[in-house]
Amino acid sequence: MVKSIARTPIYGVPDTDHISTAYVERQNLTMRVSMRRFTRLTNGFSKKAENLQRALALNFMYYNFCRKHISLKGKTPAIAAGLTDRFWTLRDLANLRDVMDGGLAA
Repeated sequence: MVKSIARTPIYGVPDTDHISTAYVERQNLTMRVSMRRFTRLTNGFSKKAENLQRALALNFMYYNFCRKHISLKGKTPAIAAGLTDRFWTLRDLANLRDVMDGGLAA
């Protein structure tokens, strides 16, 4: 069960000694490894931008709501962040309404 969704813009003055692209690079690597669409010389590409957006959404939802992470002591990132209280199943993801069709949650 999703507890809440809120967009909060964050502004500030970052400490330049702690700026690093390592987190973004790691996220890009994880996405590239988990989705064949982002590897070279593949025929698993999306002809429509809408299909690519949906594939990315499914990948990120699975990664954050379904997949157990050892670094989070067997939790999902969504559970660790307090966004949900349970592991989602693939059935849960399949039953989500499409954001592009006006829905967000099941």
